[in-house]
Amino acid sequence: MPIPLVITFVGPDRAGMVSAVSDAVAAHGGTWLESRLARLAGQFAGIVRADAPEAQAEALERALAALPGLKLTVTRGGAAEPGKRRLRLELLGLDRPGIVRDATRALAALGVNIAEFESDLRPAPFSGVAMFHAKALLEAPETVAPEAVRQALEALAGELTAEFPQSAGLTLADGD
Repeated sequence: MPIPLVITFVGPDRAGMVSAVSDAVAAHGGTWLESRLARLAGQFAGIVRADAPEAQAEALERALAALPGLKLTVTRGGAAEPGKRRLRLELLGLDRPGIVRDATRALAALGVNIAEFESDLRPAPFSGVAMFHAKALLEAPETVAPEAVRQALEALAGELTAEFPQSAGLTLADGD
């Protein structure tokens, strides 16, 4: 039975980093299933979900830990939680300290989990003012209606100067 592993790593950006991690996974009979990788502030960071044969999981963990120049952790995964409604969120607002904290507090208060989160700063079209942009995949309990999530976030919109446009706001995720 395969063992699910979550591998996180960070190190100074250089060619061959992803190759070294993927070589270790493949050399131990593992399968690279999904990942998120990015260069941030001169560092390269990644999170990878891989499966490894039970007999090779510990050896793979040791091989990954021995890779030079990386801060790396391996965590054994568990089963997914059933009964969650998946929602997509797109947030756009004036950048200011605490914008992520305030939005995630509103979600947590409803019992909504963040499955994926991506953010960046973008210049506003005419003024060039820094705008905070985020996209997220959320998992809400079946007992929490999408409209309740929308209302909780829209209640912050004035304070956050955020917009939840109909076309790009909160929607049921397709096939997820």
